Amino acid sequence: MYTRCILKDKYSRFNLRRKFFTSTKSINALNGLPDSRNPRGESNGISQFKIQQVFPCKEYIWIDRHKFHDVGFQAQHKRSITDEEQVDPFSLVADELSILANRLRSMILTEIPKLGTAAEYFFKLGVEGKRFRPMVLLLMASSLTIGIPEVAADCLRKGLDEEQRLRQQRIAEITEMIHVASLLHDDVLDDADTRRGVGSLNFVMGNKLAVLAGDFLLSRASVALASLKNTEVVELLSKVLEHLVTGEIMQMTNTNEQRCSMEYYMQKTFYKTASLMANSCKAIALIAGQPAEVCMLAYDYGRNLGLAYQLVDDVLDFTGTTASLGKGSLSDIRQGIVTAPILFALEEFPQLHDVINRKFKKPGDIDLALEFLGKSDGIRKAKQLAAQHAGFATFSVESFPPSESEYVKLCRKALIDLSEKVITRTK
Repeated sequence: MYTRCILKDKYSRFNLRRKFFTSTKSINALNGLPDSRNPRGESNGISQFKIQQVFPCKEYIWIDRHKFHDVGFQAQHKRSITDEEQVDPFSLVADELSILANRLRSMILTEIPKLGTAAEYFFKLGVEGKRFRPMVLLLMASSLTIGIPEVAADCLRKGLDEEQRLRQQRIAEITEMIHVASLLHDDVLDDADTRRGVGSLNFVMGNKLAVLAGDFLLSRASVALASLKNTEVVELLSKVLEHLVTGEIMQMTNTNEQRCSMEYYMQKTFYKTASLMANSCKAIALIAGQPAEVCMLAYDYGRNLGLAYQLVDDVLDFTGTTASLGKGSLSDIRQGIVTAPILFALEEFPQLHDVINRKFKKPGDIDLALEFLGKSDGIRKAKQLAAQHAGFATFSVESFPPSESEYVKLCRKALIDLSEKVITRTK
């Protein structure tokens, strides 16, 4: 059993190796091969070290989870801020989020009333959701602000370097519009009847209007993206749109082998869920004028937070209730979608292959899959993998360049606390 750790450049590769492999510096030692530092060829807990092109242009280390201590556990004991109480991330940017929400509602106004009503459906007060992604991006913006002296901490919150902050806010708005558009399209594809505890737009107003509302939001996001006049940021967020489509196609069209592959599942999950957060965090860092190494750390944070979030969603689909999730539990398996807990259960019970390959369509298949899942460590291992990705997100924030600003430190701690909250949430 192996889990992935992405290493994209010398900076992050050194950083991770320094934290994880302090007793071994060479590739031979990591592989358990004899060398001057490790003449007996001991494994040091690493059973394999191989670079693979799983996601485009990303390198991976595969780490044996059975021999290596839980990374999520380590993350809680290696951070620089250990004894302080958790920060409420929302409170740090609540005022900005309110302004951003109002601006979002004004951005999607249109001269066609019915389309405007549809596009605004999930931006209305009461059903607008947690605004989780904008909150993360605003905290990231504050965490990577360059050259803010301690005496200017209050000014930062009020808009020091207003132009930069407005551009970062615009990225948060674009990200939220892309996210909501993807929800509208997903609900149509999944034939969902609820979203966020209320009737889904396709259920209330029909599939055609829901699809057009999603398209309209993407067009508004594209206009806002062009207004930034930053080619690199435009390229990053345009890539997200490609990834969303790619991930959906991967989910809809896969072979029996791919359906049972954890690697395939994680790649699809990156495209469908984590790419938006990863590339948006990187865009925030680019606008802040950070060097390439720090931009990649921001990307790593968003990527791992997104993967952890989705893995917990996978678990909650089996353990949550309709009331807490705002949707019917077991929704994925009922649609024939295989997620992490089932894939882990498959490792213990190969009998699940046939059930998975026919997409749980035969009467009794869902009950049989749940029976095997209950006997397996599938839920526990999915939670463990989520904790590991949350740990990687924490390491990224801890590797940001030092700052003397207490407010910047507070925002960084909030990002770390968010990675914990993601894996302990119940809805």
